[in-house]
Amino acid sequence: MKQDTLLAQAGARRNPATGAISMPIHTSAAFQHPALGQSTGFDYSRTANPTRLALEETVAALEGAAGASAFASGLAAIDAVMRLFPPGSALVVTEDLYGGTFRLFDILGQSMGLHFLYVDTTDAAAVARALRKPGVRGLYVEMPTNPLLKVADLAALAQLAGERRALFIVDNTFLTAAACRPLELGADIALYSATKYLGGHNDLIAGIVASRTQETSGRVAFLQNAAGAILGPFESWLLLRSLKTLSLRLRKHGENALAVAEFLKGHPRVRNLRYPGLPSDPWHAILAKQAGSFGGMIAFEAQSREAVERLLASVRVFMFAESLGAAESLVTFPLVQTHADMSQEILARIGITECLVRLSIGLEDPADLIADLAAALAA
Repeated sequence: MKQDTLLAQAGARRNPATGAISMPIHTSAAFQHPALGQSTGFDYSRTANPTRLALEETVAALEGAAGASAFASGLAAIDAVMRLFPPGSALVVTEDLYGGTFRLFDILGQSMGLHFLYVDTTDAAAVARALRKPGVRGLYVEMPTNPLLKVADLAALAQLAGERRALFIVDNTFLTAAACRPLELGADIALYSATKYLGGHNDLIAGIVASRTQETSGRVAFLQNAAGAILGPFESWLLLRSLKTLSLRLRKHGENALAVAEFLKGHPRVRNLRYPGLPSDPWHAILAKQAGSFGGMIAFEAQSREAVERLLASVRVFMFAESLGAAESLVTFPLVQTHADMSQEILARIGITECLVRLSIGLEDPADLIADLAAALAA
């Protein structure tokens, strides 16, 4: 079944008793057993719920995965993946990653006895050197990175990870499997903050882990049940609904983002523009090779912190908020919002400055977005 067909019919044909086209929301915590030693396949909703299962099976089919597990948030999904590694393990990690992931690794991960080696994962040689260090069992990559939009060569990194028998994990939140399929490029796990593009409407919090092998999928499902950070049935239904329009939304996000980036490219008050969809962007060719979209995220630097503050106060179409990937266009100041838990030393080293602005381009008319930025930059 082609991708768009799979998405359009997400959750359908799962209730033959009624013929319901929209997957019902099963809010039951427990399920009746037909008899002693018998089960309908559902016993307790922490372990399995019909609505959540419909979502998980749809995502697994979309990813080409052996299985998928839906969690209460993206960070809950990452936490479960982190628990796949025994104490004493080391992971090679993208250095300019989402601040919440950094906080999870830096505080909770280290308290579990894990160690994290931060490298520029666009530099395959640097990744290879880090993977050779003692105790390394995993490679964790954001693609593209948040917020600097750097793009790693996933196939090349998959080969390096395979040679060292390291579990290769890709956070594919910015692109989704509708645009890029990490498992087909050699990753062992693709994970998501499904709050973002998968959900796409700013009305749910969710996380997804999709695993290439049945063994890894089973281990993640065990952790999902044991720790209990599951996605509820209503949010599972919302996410199923959102998947139906995922391909359409991604195309519009990309078209709008390119139009906005073209406007910003020549603007005198914009520096260090980052959007991989521009042919001039250093990551354009590598992302074109491994994805069907350049996404809807843009980053750039204003002339000063004061200019950033004026821009945030002046926008009227863009909204000043921390999330991304939804219908509404948002502007974020990473230094004080998404990456506030990083030290000044780390921020300076990876390039998150007091002038950096991140844009999540939504589904509005691009002319309105451009006019709004033009006015805000002029302010």
